[in-house]
Amino acid sequence: MEKNKRKQTETSDFMPFGEHLEVLRQMLFRIIGLTAVLSGGAFCLNAFVFKILLAPGSSDFCLYQFVEKVLHFLGNDFRCEQFHIDLIATELGSLFMLHIKTSCAIGLMGASPYILYELLKFISPGLNENEKKYSIPLVSAVYVLFMIGALMSYFVIFPIAVKFLGTYSLGVKINSLITVDSYIDTFFMLTFMMGVVFQFPIVAFILAKLKLINYQMLASYRKLSFLIIMIISAIITPPDIFTLLLVTIPLYLLYEISALVVKHID
Repeated sequence: MEKNKRKQTETSDFMPFGEHLEVLRQMLFRIIGLTAVLSGGAFCLNAFVFKILLAPGSSDFCLYQFVEKVLHFLGNDFRCEQFHIDLIATELGSLFMLHIKTSCAIGLMGASPYILYELLKFISPGLNENEKKYSIPLVSAVYVLFMIGALMSYFVIFPIAVKFLGTYSLGVKINSLITVDSYIDTFFMLTFMMGVVFQFPIVAFILAKLKLINYQMLASYRKLSFLIIMIISAIITPPDIFTLLLVTIPLYLLYEISALVVKHID
């Protein structure tokens, strides 16, 4: 009886190739439609959007205010160096194209939870019960970690990178003219990179499931990993210990979370 019921379920789940294409077409229309609406909203709110995007290019940004307040609380009369990155546009129509590109990127980012939901719904009929059990938590974790990485980039990594690269001097009189395209491209590149870096616990989970790594392996490389993270953080941050820790601690916590995930699997 149970075997017949399972067979009926499998038969009802079966769809001809043409119907799969139709479902895929409808799914793409919904995704494109939502992305277009959100992109249009970002396009109309251009003053608000670019105010947020350009905020890290000034010493008034919340990161530097936060560092000053914490160090003052600890008894250190530290003040961040005043700076402001002036941006230019060098080509006719470049601002308009940048406006469109930025709006589309923000629309795609805003629609990403719905895109993941649609993709998961599309592939779920082809997954077995064990795969379905892991798919929703795994996809949710990928999205949450990516967004945490993106926020880490906006509030910490990108402002530090902008200050370092935008005020860098060779010791001779050379005027640094930074294009707004370069600024925005760097912003999205770092955002994407940090989103990918924060997928390390997911990668560790998959590798542990495949028996390619274990907890003992990650634990043995703990000191070396901390040293590498410290060196990279020291390179990209200004010469003050608080900013160094502000970058180092989240990245090292990411390593420890990955180790705990692998330990749970072991």
